Amino acid sequence: MTRPALEQLLAVLAEPAASRSLSLADWDWLVRVARVASLEGRLHALIKDAGALPDVPPAPRRHLHVARVLADRQHAMVRWEVARIHEALAPEAIPVMLLKGAAYVMAGLPSAPGRQFSDVDILVPQAQIQSAEQHLFVQGWVCEGYDTYDQTYYRQWMHELPPLTHMRRKSVLDVHHTILPPTARLHPDPELLWAAALPLDGFPGMYVPGPADMVLHSATHLFHDGELENGLRDLADMDALLRHFVAEDSDFWEHLTARAFEMDLARPLYYALRYGREFLQTPVPDSAFRALAAARPAPPLLALMDGLFRRGLKPHHWSCDGRLSGTARWLLYVRSHYLRMPLHLLVPHLLRKAAKDHRKGNRNQAEP
Repeated sequence: MTRPALEQLLAVLAEPAASRSLSLADWDWLVRVARVASLEGRLHALIKDAGALPDVPPAPRRHLHVARVLADRQHAMVRWEVARIHEALAPEAIPVMLLKGAAYVMAGLPSAPGRQFSDVDILVPQAQIQSAEQHLFVQGWVCEGYDTYDQTYYRQWMHELPPLTHMRRKSVLDVHHTILPPTARLHPDPELLWAAALPLDGFPGMYVPGPADMVLHSATHLFHDGELENGLRDLADMDALLRHFVAEDSDFWEHLTARAFEMDLARPLYYALRYGREFLQTPVPDSAFRALAAARPAPPLLALMDGLFRRGLKPHHWSCDGRLSGTARWLLYVRSHYLRMPLHLLVPHLLRKAAKDHRKGNRNQAEP
């Protein structure tokens, strides 16, 4: 490697025309890291929009093209699944809000082209979630592979049902009633989400989050839930959303920071803006950080989080890893659970989960 692959990847994500200066050896490593980060399709979209795709050598261009074709196929499948969800729930007057990747695709946002994902996330009102599950079941979505404890854990403590899998298509659907567990330390009000939601054209009763809420949910999912396997991809999502919404609304930064405090999500937003600017050169004005000053962690905690997130947000590829990368990811995983549940619930849950994983490992080793 003549230059660290991650450094090259970040440079191209921030300035796609920089891809013209890469050698074939550079591309070899960049494609490997981008694949692990689920960013190959995104790279194709950005480089194509910059007019630099013809300058990419044929071999890496084929890799990017295949990833883009796969992403486009996933988008077509998402549109189909959204239509089926609408068929299942619209006759029952159950409103549905699309979240994350499905919202980006259906709303035609700049974060959608090349974006890869494996499931559809929706939000329904808590009072109607049982009815929603029943009508989705009639259409073929079932909860499978979860024991009694897992079922109880999701339904009593979490902000969503256990993942539903379609019996024929094997598509996965996550049904939420709010965006964080009721036991979490932060308490965003789902009623505020619904009040600001925007209707989805062509699908009466379906919505996407308002612009500020879309950014806040993305930030919360990444910096609160602790799912960092696609952390850099999610950071790139927020970068694209922020650039787009700021271009459409000159007062967006003021609206976003005010909304963050209203939704009790200022701390995740602070992290999103801090690491977005650091990793992807997201053009965050200093005024946004000043507006979020009350959410800024104390210096010792911020130093700790910098050490963790600067490692944890990197693609999970050996060329990006350092001596403490695995430790950082494990600590962020524990942190995500600590933020979700108080200790008197968390400790028994983690012990039970560890015992279950141990038994599963023993069974797998015993199989011939």
